[in-house]
Amino acid sequence: MAIVGSRDRLVGASNARPSASPGRVIETDIPSRLDALRWSAFHTCVVLALGITWILDGLEVTLAGTLSGALKQDPLLKFSNFDVGLSNSAYLAGAVLGALGFGWLTDRIGRKKLFFITLALYLSATAATALSWNLASYVLFRFLTGAGIGGEYTAINSTIQELVPARYRGWTDLVINGSFWLGAALGAVCAIVLLDPANMSQTYGWRVAYLTGAVLGLVVLLMRLWIPESPRWLMIHGQPERAEAIVAEIEISAHQQAAPSARQALPKIRLTMRDHTPLREVAHTLFVLYRQRSLVGLALMVAQAFFYNAIFFTYALVLTDFFGIASNQVGWYVLPFAAGNFLGPLLLGRLFDTLGRRLMIAITYGVSGVLLAISGYLFSIDVLSAQTQTIAWMVIFFFASPAASAAYLTVSETFPIEVRALAIAVFYAVGTAIGGVAGPALFGVLIDTGSRHSVFAGYLLGAVLMIAAAVIGWRYAIAAERQPLESVARPLAVVE
Repeated sequence: MAIVGSRDRLVGASNARPSASPGRVIETDIPSRLDALRWSAFHTCVVLALGITWILDGLEVTLAGTLSGALKQDPLLKFSNFDVGLSNSAYLAGAVLGALGFGWLTDRIGRKKLFFITLALYLSATAATALSWNLASYVLFRFLTGAGIGGEYTAINSTIQELVPARYRGWTDLVINGSFWLGAALGAVCAIVLLDPANMSQTYGWRVAYLTGAVLGLVVLLMRLWIPESPRWLMIHGQPERAEAIVAEIEISAHQQAAPSARQALPKIRLTMRDHTPLREVAHTLFVLYRQRSLVGLALMVAQAFFYNAIFFTYALVLTDFFGIASNQVGWYVLPFAAGNFLGPLLLGRLFDTLGRRLMIAITYGVSGVLLAISGYLFSIDVLSAQTQTIAWMVIFFFASPAASAAYLTVSETFPIEVRALAIAVFYAVGTAIGGVAGPALFGVLIDTGSRHSVFAGYLLGAVLMIAAAVIGWRYAIAAERQPLESVARPLAVVE
């Protein structure tokens, strides 16, 4: 790395000055060095430590779904289907506001600090949910839990993009986001055990289930301690020496230190350091400079948010109300559903790095939309059993899971580093507000009608949104596969 002044030039980390002030120009090879790395134990540890967050989210969402029957039967709460849908919408509303607020902070104060702030909020709110005494308290604690998880989305997706080499970025992002479904499986098992009257009274079983999430969150705190701050964020925000030290440490741990001659050949980038990016510049970047990319990201986010949240938050109600499945048996139906959702990103994820983003977005969104329309029609004419309905969901979400993860991949890699976290937050928030918050409440109302045709209308709406997103993705998405982040979207601080 070199720090470049108006008349001086210092080359190499040993000659680097203390953290440079905003406005100073640096020339650095840090992005090239990060992308030149082969996969190592460091990257595996990053996947494990960050994937745990999505396991937490999967646990939370699954518990909310599988525990809905227990919440309706609890003598203290006595929730209706609408109450269940309202509390799930509150969780998503919290995630929306949390993503926006914490996303702004992530770009200002760094990725790593937000790891611990958002996780602390999640832990305390989840534990408080277990102590809920009425609808208002339950809705409030679910809202705060969602705020913590929403903040996690922004910091972690940013970190994935900025630490993982370009040629592995698509698959890694999809697998980490897909680990949500390992949490879903864990939540299903917890529900099976804790809602079984032979093991525990349902009055207390759902409360213990939520405490499980808080305990798992404590494990995450320990795993996060060693994850470094993003060197890409540091080099722009006035800390180039610290960025250099982190990259050098990663190279040493991976046994991939480049020879001086090889480093000289790496592409370099010149940047003007800054301490923050004004919101006016953020708005100009998202809605003027990259308007088309913003519309693509919004379309993908809205479609997958409605598709996922509307169906997954209420699938337990469908099983109990239309197929007569006991609430303490719902978890058994989640396990194959979760398996399909995790296997999708795991098996199809590498195709996003080889066949490319545009083609795979079109395929996964389009196929999942068509399959939902078909299975919804079969549901409406009452030809599916609980088992065949679950198989249909398993196949649908084998394609829908990588599609949903691709939405996060798209909005996190196609915008400049200075606005990356807030861009993720904005599109997650808007997409979830439009497609996600309304979805569970809408489906709760549709299920309450007792009409299969009403529920089919909701499924059909989700299918249309996914197919429309497939067309938009094919036509306008960016071919970012195997490309350095700085090539996909140049930093705002770049100096020609």
